[in-house]
Amino acid sequence: MLNRIRLGLAVALALMFTLPMGTAMAQPYDAVESSNLATVRAGFDAWANGTGSPYDSLAQDVTWEIVGNSVASRVYTSKADFIDNVIAPFNARMSQRLIPTIRDMYTDGDTVIVFFDAEGTARDGLPYRNTYAWFLTLREDKIVKASAFFDSIAFDDLWKRVSPAP
Repeated sequence: MLNRIRLGLAVALALMFTLPMGTAMAQPYDAVESSNLATVRAGFDAWANGTGSPYDSLAQDVTWEIVGNSVASRVYTSKADFIDNVIAPFNARMSQRLIPTIRDMYTDGDTVIVFFDAEGTARDGLPYRNTYAWFLTLREDKIVKASAFFDSIAFDDLWKRVSPAP
């Protein structure tokens, strides 16, 4: 009986290491996924280089949600709403711009997930560092929906500590 169990375990291990893993194996991206990744990557590259940002790809009627309990957490219902109430006041608190470093990007269908760190210097001379995860839904190379996650303690500290430049 013990020999049968050992044989069964040996066969199971052999199959586990020789058979394809099914859904765990990486699949190539389709044309939409590849295009969406390229759009988001280009926005992040422009942001890192100081020549643009992912916000350049926002649809005018984008829905951008900042998830959680930060001072900026809510759903923004347009590009202007989001830029005017989050990005412009954030940038006005910085003396050196925020620079992103992507840790990883994923895509599935019309959604791109970007996991990244960003760092800059606030107007009071202190560094601002945060880690973000953005879930971006794209249509025709435009971001139409976003859900953003980040460390709200670091964000709120900056927001409350530093007054925006006039």
